[in-house]
Amino acid sequence: MFTIGDFARHGRVSARMLRHYDAIGLLRPARTDPFSGYRHYAAAQLAQLNRIIALKDLGFTLQQVQEILEDRVSTEELRGMLTLRQAELEAAMAASAARLAQVEARLRSIESEGHMPSQDVIVKSIPAVRVAELTATAAGYEPEHISPVISPLYDELFKRLEAAGVTPTGPGIAYYEDAPEGDGAILVHAGVTVAAGPQPGQDFEIVDLPAIERAATIVHRGPMDAIVPTAQNLARWIDAGDHRSAGYAREVNLECPADREKWVTELQEPLA
Repeated sequence: MFTIGDFARHGRVSARMLRHYDAIGLLRPARTDPFSGYRHYAAAQLAQLNRIIALKDLGFTLQQVQEILEDRVSTEELRGMLTLRQAELEAAMAASAARLAQVEARLRSIESEGHMPSQDVIVKSIPAVRVAELTATAAGYEPEHISPVISPLYDELFKRLEAAGVTPTGPGIAYYEDAPEGDGAILVHAGVTVAAGPQPGQDFEIVDLPAIERAATIVHRGPMDAIVPTAQNLARWIDAGDHRSAGYAREVNLECPADREKWVTELQEPLA
């Protein structure tokens, strides 16, 4: 048996927390001295404490923890619950990180207001190109709507290309258009350059993107969640030169290493 202080030390919790768990019936001592009221715990109770702390740290209330434990959840069931909750928290963390990146991008745009773009803008012609692509609809053109749609599209596209024995011959090219349903929805095309033609049974599209006679191009370095300052620099350049945009910019993935901070993407905005 351990005193409450020793058990707290071994469980990496506070004695005050153990007293609270005792008071609400979540973790009773193995024995309480009838005269002194001192609590004593058995080493076997560490397993119960571990379950309580794991569930609490994953966002369950103490009442929910108690209900889960009283249902005599098996180790396998508990592992499944914790794995699911872990995935939810990881997704929330990823979403928060993306929002932070977008806030930082907006701040950079605000800081650069009134200045001409520091990146070089080049007007050039873009040749026609053949891509294999998958398409889906995003709720809007904002990064927080595009990123959750386009990333899974590319993951799935490369799986399907490999299964079909089609090897990309050039960079990925994403392009956008207004969705037929309107309300700001965007049709997202996740494509990659290929030389192959369409074949029966393919579960992806082969599309020939037309040439762009005149495109204003700018290079963005970093993750696509932080694209706003670069895109707005391009917009300021177009406006300052009395040019007129003729549609959404294509995004050509020049370099896509595992570290997204090192991505290099060229924006190609058609000019009227």
